[in-house]
Amino acid sequence: MSSLREYLSQKRAALLARRESQAGGPVPLRASVTAEGRSGVRRIRIRDFQILSDSGPDFAGYDLGPGSPELQAGVLGSCVTHIFLIKAAELEIPLDSLAVDVEAEYDPRAQAPGNTDIPVYPQNFRYEVRVDSPASDEELARLHAEVERVCPILNLIRNPQEIKGQVVRAVLRH
Repeated sequence: MSSLREYLSQKRAALLARRESQAGGPVPLRASVTAEGRSGVRRIRIRDFQILSDSGPDFAGYDLGPGSPELQAGVLGSCVTHIFLIKAAELEIPLDSLAVDVEAEYDPRAQAPGNTDIPVYPQNFRYEVRVDSPASDEELARLHAEVERVCPILNLIRNPQEIKGQVVRAVLRH
């Protein structure tokens, strides 16, 4: 048995236990991002983790991490991969390997004056899932349909929601 199949067995047990123990209701999600002085690097803090986001030298960055549009493609790929694992475990569809590639386009000309016809956001997202599995084509199609139905980030991109923002003046300390 492949190590991924063993993991799916563990994932199924954890999924069933989690469903049994959950009280329900929304789970808060939080991220904090600060711009570093002198470099402009964005330090993303989520729980006890940190991720650096930066621009390339052509945009006054130091190329110390992926840019936000690249991170979005990575987040989509991570979510699609994770939901494939969850649904494969839940549906007991064996997988020996799983890899997801995501592509999209972002056109930086959209920020320049006179380019109002160019979207300012990444677009044309697409993904490819490569699996090695003894499952039938029908089982894999069912797995894919379930992933498409419940993947949170995939569905967020497809069905955007209103995002509220505000600016709060920080008090500078000298």
